[in-house]
Formats: sequence, structure tokens, C-alpha cells
Amino acid sequence: MCGIAGIFHVESSKPVDPERIKRMTDAIAHRGPDGSGVWTAPGIGLGHRRLSIIDLGGGAQPMLTEDERLVLSFNGEIYNFRELRKELEAIGHQFRTHSDSEVILEAYRAWGPPCVERLHGMFAFALYDQANRQLLLARDRLGVKPLYHARLADGSIIFGSELKALLEHPALRREPDLAMVDDYLAFGYVPDHGCIVTGVQKLPAGHYWLLNQGKPEPAPTRYWDIDFSNRVRGSETELQEELLRLMRQAVLSRMVADVPLGAFLSGGVDSSSVVALMAEASRLPVKTCSIGFDVGALDESEYASRIAKRFLTEHHSKIVAADDFALADTLAHHFDEPFADASALPTYRVSEMAREHVTVALSGDGADEALAGYRRHVFHHGEERMRGLLPHAIRAPLFGTIGRLYPKADWAPRPLRAKTTLLSLARTGAEGYAEAVGVTPPHIRDRLYARRTQQMLGGYRAESHMHRLMENAPARSGLDRAQYADMKLWLPGDILTKVDRTSMAVGLEAREPLLDHRLLEFAASLPENMRVRRGQGKWLMKRTMERYLPEDILYRPKMGFVTPIAQWFRGPLAETAREIASNTTLARTGWFDSAEIARIAEEHIAGRSDHSRLLWQLLMLEKSVARIFG
Repeated sequence: MCGIAGIFHVESSKPVDPERIKRMTDAIAHRGPDGSGVWTAPGIGLGHRRLSIIDLGGGAQPMLTEDERLVLSFNGEIYNFRELRKELEAIGHQFRTHSDSEVILEAYRAWGPPCVERLHGMFAFALYDQANRQLLLARDRLGVKPLYHARLADGSIIFGSELKALLEHPALRREPDLAMVDDYLAFGYVPDHGCIVTGVQKLPAGHYWLLNQGKPEPAPTRYWDIDFSNRVRGSETELQEELLRLMRQAVLSRMVADVPLGAFLSGGVDSSSVVALMAEASRLPVKTCSIGFDVGALDESEYASRIAKRFLTEHHSKIVAADDFALADTLAHHFDEPFADASALPTYRVSEMAREHVTVALSGDGADEALAGYRRHVFHHGEERMRGLLPHAIRAPLFGTIGRLYPKADWAPRPLRAKTTLLSLARTGAEGYAEAVGVTPPHIRDRLYARRTQQMLGGYRAESHMHRLMENAPARSGLDRAQYADMKLWLPGDILTKVDRTSMAVGLEAREPLLDHRLLEFAASLPENMRVRRGQGKWLMKRTMERYLPEDILYRPKMGFVTPIAQWFRGPLAETAREIASNTTLARTGWFDSAEIARIAEEHIAGRSDHSRLLWQLLMLEKSVARIFG
């Protein structure tokens, strides 16, 4: 795994300062502690930081072809590089190394920019063609690896694996994008369609961008999308066997490495499934890593230990303090943009612990999005069936009126929060699902914003992007549309950002076999009752894995990494909550109504309401704003 950065003068061939490229890559040195490189030519400069995984001696970058026509700076892994190499050798291509980087170069030489369609893996890369004076920027199908870019006033394009690489360029103007503040408060992360810094963008997942010197900039080209509009046929047994074949294929392809390799193991369905298939394929004990918490109610380490014993893994575990809020500053540094998923704290700790034993770790991320594993998918599936029974013209006034009159019960489990369900049923499926995945709803954001902020937003609503995604999704049902939106927004914006930044912060490569695009395409074609049945999400996967995993692992309630932020803001972070309103960089922006924030903080501290997620959002926003805008 690596970090990349570069500068491309689109309108001229003026020289690029190698020291400027070096400063950009030095800013992301944690992504590649094993080596660095800079290459420049008229109008172009590429930089690279390397974490050596495959071909330890021969994969240095930026990598040039023997004729020096093509140059590559690449972050990621191509899992089918050996098969592609054989195919390229058969048509006359020659190789000097055993790296996947050289395979990308020769694939481009053979097939041009559409070569990305043949690459199976996680990647973000910049490839410069000196003969044609064109730069290809590309990102993997799901957005596992990040790629930021911005156009400067002089017409040049700067790009890098993390925002901090771009911030090293003195010509980048640091102005906040208030629309992305609204997106962040709505969802807890800044989605891939924007950036907290005005003018900075992220290359969308499943896209490449071909820039030619001296020519107008085209829009990025989409080369892949997930399609829920088709349905596969087959018996349950046949579908189980196909799912298992794809899972085995995905796990096996991600076990290729020339360095120590292992897996994260939480004891949940997904990571346990990955470990089971790794153990089946490996001649040696699988190295597994897990963390537990010093608070019993938050600790799943017992389940991880049971799976480790079941598959005779070389298991490493560590108990960490649940009271780990001091890590927030470290996370703010590595994420750059505000990020409020508090599970980033334990994810950082498990990555840190895993790095003591391995350089590559497989994770179970992706199965929930692919196979409808979140509780919100189950609820939405049920609500959509109800919406199908009554037209919106009847539902909206009926359920809206009852929902507004029904008492609020934030303390209750979601199935018992009838007010939430009733109000959701009064909305369209897209509106209801956007509310379900949201963190801070519009009516609370409206109270938070100062009047000037509301005027500057001009009626902008973060949820509208999700509404459009769901309404235009290649899908046949409400559940399809919800999963499609998750793969476009939640997956790259939250889950994959979290895993990338926390693992790269400690020089660890994380791989997600359950995000293999062939596995996802199959999952998207499954009938709804193979994804959700009898209140269970991931139904087919759980049935498939019954031959490997015990029932209480497969069917116990989903927990995930939990952090006690509600208690923090009533204890050691109480004063911090109060300061957000008055004595911080965030308060000085004037974006918010300080009296409203103070009221929210005092309500939470007194125990009258639970505003912990909002307070954590504001705290992480403050840290990000202070780092970027000063």
C-alpha cells in the first residue's frame, strides 16, 4: 500500500519543482514508510511513498517502462496481476519485475485507458504517457483507495491520496465549503461528491479521468457501476454454492503477499467468515488479531477467541481502554476532513495492534452493504412493503399526523420507536431511508445554524443527493435502492475512509475480500428474500456459512465497535462540550448559533437528552476546521 501525489500543467509544459512534489508526498509519509520517489518532466511531476507488499526489491515508484514512454505512481493492489501478466506476455509484452505496478503499465500500453476494466483490486493511480502528453487518473470500482484533486488558478491539476498532500501546495486556497458542512452534519462524514475545502474534489469510485495537455478537461469516465435491476435464478442450494465459490475466490486472491499476512477478527459473521475461508485455503495457521475493551458490555473478544480456537489460528489480542477519547486528535490529523464515526477509535487501535504482527490484514468489510446486513435494511424492507399497500397521498397525512402525536422514545430499541417508523412511513422510500441513515436531521441543523449560514446555504439539503441516487438507481425495489445508495455514499464516505485512514496511519495494508466486485454483482442480483428473510439480513450468507460457523456467531445481534461517547460528554469531556459553543475555532467561524449549542451541551450533561452523536460531530468538525483553516 502506498501514497501518491502529483502536479499536471494542463495548459503548458512549464517545469514542475521536484521539491514541491516531495513536500506533498512527505505529508503522507505514513502511507509508505519503506521508500519514496519523485519523477518530473516538462509539465508533469509524480511522487510516491511505498509500503512494500509484492516484489519487495523491484516495485519502486514512480515506475517507468523501459522505453520511458509511460510513468506510473500507484496506490493499491491488483489481485489478478499474474493472470494479466500471462495474457500480456502471450501477445508479446516483456517484464523486468514481478510487480503488479508493471502490469498496469503494460496493460495501458496494450489496451489504453479502458485497461482499468480488466484490473481486479483496490487502486488509485496516476499514469503519464509522455508520447501523447496525457495523464490518466483512475480509482477502483468501490472507492477503497482515495484520490483527491483540485484545479489551481494557473490551470494546473494537483492530486494526492489524502487532502493533506494537496494542502502542501501554496497555491491551493483554503476556503470551507458550507454545503459539505451540511453533508457532514447530516451523515457524519463528507461524501465523495464533495470536500470540506472549496474547489477540492474526489475522483468518483469506478471512474477514470483522462487529461490531455493543451486540450479542454473532459468529465471523468465511469467504467463500472453496481446494477440491482437483474435477478438471478436458482435454488437456494445453487445460490449458496455460487456465493461460497465467489467468497472463496475473493479471499484466496487477497492472500497473495510477500510480507506477513493475517486478518482482523471481531467474532462477528463477516470477519469470522473471512478467517474460516483463509484457514481452509492456508497450509499454515492464519494470523488473527482482535481487540477487547475493559468494559464488559462493549467487549466481543470472547467470540473472537472462540473463532480463533475453532480454526486453530495464531491469535493475538489486546484489551484496550474504552475511555480512549484522547485519540481524537490523532484521528483528526489522519482524516483531514471531519469524520464522526466514533468506531474509528477502536479501528485505529486494532490496526495498530495488527501492525505489530503483520503487514497485510484482511477484513470483513462490505458484506453488510452487499447482502443487506444492517438493521436499517431490514426495517426499510418492511417499511417499503407497507408503502406498497397504501398510496403516498393516503400515507403522508395519515402516518404523518399519527407520528407527530406519538410520544418520542429515543431510549427505546429501534423496533419500539413507533414515532420514528410512523414518520418514516409518511415519507417516500428515499426520504425515509435518508432519515434512517442520517445523524443530525434537517430540523435540528436548522436550529443549529446561524441565520447568515442558512442564507449562504440557500436551501441546500444534504439529503437531496441521496434522494436522487435512490430515485435514479438501476434497481427493482426499495431495498435495492437503499443498498445502491449505501454503496455510493456510505461505503466510500464512511466505511472505506475509516479503514483506509486508520490502517494507513500505522503502515498496515487492509484488504476487503467481501468487496470483490464479482461477489457484489452476484449479491445485487439476488432476490430480496435471499438477502432479507424473517427479520434477518445477510440471510443467504448466513445459511451458506452454517457449515463453517456456529449458530450463535451467525445469528446473534450485530454489535460492531461501540464507543461510550454519551458517558464521555457527561464525564471527562463535559467541559469540552461546553467550550464548543464559545472558546473554539468552530465558534469563531460564526456558522452556528452558540446559544443553541450551549443548550444542547447542557441538556446532554444533565442527562435530559442524549446528544452525544451531535456533540461528537461538532467536536470532530472543530478539530478539522482548526487544522485546515486555522
